[in-house]
Amino acid sequence: MSDLDAFRLETRAWLEKNCPPEMREPIRSDKDIVWGGRNQSALTEPQKTWLDRMGTRGWTVPDWPAEYGGGGLSPAETKVLREEMTRLRARNPLNSFGISMLGPALLKYGNEDQKREHLPKIARGEIRWCQGYSEPNAGSDLASLATSAEDAGDHFVVNGQKVWTSYADQADWIFCLVRTDRSSKQGGISFVLFDMTSPGVSTKPILLISGYSPFCETFFDNVKVPKENLVGTLNKGWDVAKYLLGHEREMISGMGLANTGGNPLIDGALAAVGVDADGRLADPLLRAQIALFEVRSRAFAAQSERFIDELKAGRTHPAQPSMMKYYGTELNKTRHELMMAAGGSDALEWESERSGGGRPARTWLRTKANSIEGGTSEIQLNIVAKRILELPG
Repeated sequence: MSDLDAFRLETRAWLEKNCPPEMREPIRSDKDIVWGGRNQSALTEPQKTWLDRMGTRGWTVPDWPAEYGGGGLSPAETKVLREEMTRLRARNPLNSFGISMLGPALLKYGNEDQKREHLPKIARGEIRWCQGYSEPNAGSDLASLATSAEDAGDHFVVNGQKVWTSYADQADWIFCLVRTDRSSKQGGISFVLFDMTSPGVSTKPILLISGYSPFCETFFDNVKVPKENLVGTLNKGWDVAKYLLGHEREMISGMGLANTGGNPLIDGALAAVGVDADGRLADPLLRAQIALFEVRSRAFAAQSERFIDELKAGRTHPAQPSMMKYYGTELNKTRHELMMAAGGSDALEWESERSGGGRPARTWLRTKANSIEGGTSEIQLNIVAKRILELPG
């Protein structure tokens, strides 16, 4: 038996013993998702138990170094852990922009003090982060951002506005792009961290067509940011920003993968449409559409596995996250279109208890933003055409 096989058996046994049964059930509402942070609503006992057990083992961030709260696992071991969690239909113990975006950037660009201060808190779910990138006049052309950070001796004074800041009203800290030099576009941007409770920070939720407000406008009015919160080199924040965007697009591309804990698309279709005499989904057109989706979804899952392996090994193409982000979001939108089609008129319910407060319809509408957030689909296709296909401009 190889060391990896032994690790798989040990991991499988540990998960079977330590993952509460409730944490193996499908996610039914936002209350089932653990984001952590100071403002996290009270966790259920199974959620708390699962987070504590995985956090103690370092498995909320299994591939991070142990000295920063991680599990210290190799890429191959991390892959085995993910596979065994999927087999068990175990939920992620913790969802976090700190894990998926800021953490990798700090590991690469942060100094030792910043790593030891922030990474263990991210791993334990103690601090929830939001992302200060897009602005009213700097979306796809992010390098045009105007939020400024003026040098005031031992600190910066930040003024400006961000928009589409996901969960800014619930976050504890923000990782933020600011302009520290107006003489250069990309060369005048810096990457800073600060507490959302700092004087001068305010947020305003943006109501979406789904009826939810996950996005916010975020305002900075003479916010003092200690200089030790500068990540990387002054005026070189664009390098950090680009690296982080690759991880953000990897995270968003994961929307294209099947949901943990069953297949709500197929389960919903069977419940709404029923089966024919041969035991197949009764609606042949819907059956064909779901079959095509399943084929594409499995192909994307295989490509995602390859992409993650190449990313961990440092061999991925710089534009590959754009390709994965585009196709992953298209798959996610297609999944929810099919769920609405399979649900018939019941899927249009908006406020009923039976529909969980209109979750199918509201989630379907929310997916319309997938092709905008993290870089629009048009921009991603332009990057793929230029950097991967090498088409003429």
